Amino acid sequence: MDDKTRIELEAAAFRGLVGHLRERSDVQNIDLMNLAGFCRNCLSKWYLAAAKEQGLAMDYDAAREAIYGMPYSEWQRQYQQEATAEQKDQFERTKPLHAKISGHT
Repeated sequence: MDDKTRIELEAAAFRGLVGHLRERSDVQNIDLMNLAGFCRNCLSKWYLAAAKEQGLAMDYDAAREAIYGMPYSEWQRQYQQEATAEQKDQFERTKPLHAKISGHT
């Protein structure tokens, strides 16, 4: 497979993932983090890092909007629920398994 085709396939898979996450607004980011070690915010940070690598001017808010399909504050207001104590505890226990993201602390 040539590089152009591979990149097109990777981009299509990424668009599919983002589209699926937009449809599944019932799935909370903390659940994604606890189960998979990444969430929509991680995808936003990877997207932002890729834009910066290409020399594009972008900020975190724009990257989040590209992933969420709306301003993050709107998504929070419509879909985000308060994390339970159990979810927060699991988040802390699984931190070593969370995605490593350049520039993320």
